[in-house]
Amino acid sequence: MNFSINFFYTTLLLLAVLADSNAESSAAATTQFDVVYKSTEQGSLKLDLHYPATPKSGVKFPLVLFTHGGGWAAGTKTIGDRGVRFMGVKALNEQGFCVASVEYRLCTPDGNITVRDCVTDAKDALRFLAKHAAKFSIDAEQVFTWGDSAGGHLAQMLLLSAPETFPGDPLLADAKYRLIAGVSWYGPCDFERIELFTPPGGKGVGDRFGSRILKRGADETTKLAAYREVSPVNYLRPDSPPLLMMQGDKDPTIPVQHARYMKERGDAVKAPVEVVIVENSGHNWREVGGQLNPPLDEVMNGTAAFMRRYLERRMKSGAP
Repeated sequence: MNFSINFFYTTLLLLAVLADSNAESSAAATTQFDVVYKSTEQGSLKLDLHYPATPKSGVKFPLVLFTHGGGWAAGTKTIGDRGVRFMGVKALNEQGFCVASVEYRLCTPDGNITVRDCVTDAKDALRFLAKHAAKFSIDAEQVFTWGDSAGGHLAQMLLLSAPETFPGDPLLADAKYRLIAGVSWYGPCDFERIELFTPPGGKGVGDRFGSRILKRGADETTKLAAYREVSPVNYLRPDSPPLLMMQGDKDPTIPVQHARYMKERGDAVKAPVEVVIVENSGHNWREVGGQLNPPLDEVMNGTAAFMRRYLERRMKSGAP
């Protein structure tokens, strides 16, 4: 198998132990829709809060910030009532996490929004929630990130880059929060290494996302700096929060090499990076040539268990 036996079976055991204690609260899950967190020239940006239980005075939930996929050019914050995002939110709610699903500005051919702006918006969403943590019953000292595809990239950037980087709304600049761990579902890690975007066994691909990182006409020095700035791999440090990269072995959109390369670079700088390779999986956990291994429910439970593991570890350490 290409995934960690110890990771899944140790953490899934933890989930089973915790399930009973969370059953009552998860049954009362509630959602707060369309909270405006920022105003831009393109309009107001909003987020949805998916709680594991109805918020009560004095109760604080650990927060997972979810960023959606869509190539930084499409997609919405809507979770819906089916699909892998819904399953992921449900698994996290069952373990006591509040999930904030975030809207961000999108890159369009006729606009001037870039991937850097997407990162900035996602950071401002987190800053907003941290600044208003008491109002929204969340714990700004217990923050996790998660995203799929382009959102997986944003989850990596949020987790690994320092909170003060990518400044946005000056009204949110003084927000304080602590990142604990994060999970990237099939998200890219490095734009500079174009070869990472070639699927296993496939032919070389071009610079697919360059126009969303930097507009045409930039010189090579400016282009390289822009690519490096939004490549999560460049932010790995020995004291980085733990990151789990989950990638399909047959994904043609964001190939499995991204997870393996992130692990390689993490090991090189002694940063905590874990990898789970899902066999027979294309993009969005679609089956390709066989059943998913590990199966989809273990992907969901593994996502929640990874975060719960580090939440429990922090709580047991007595850290402030």
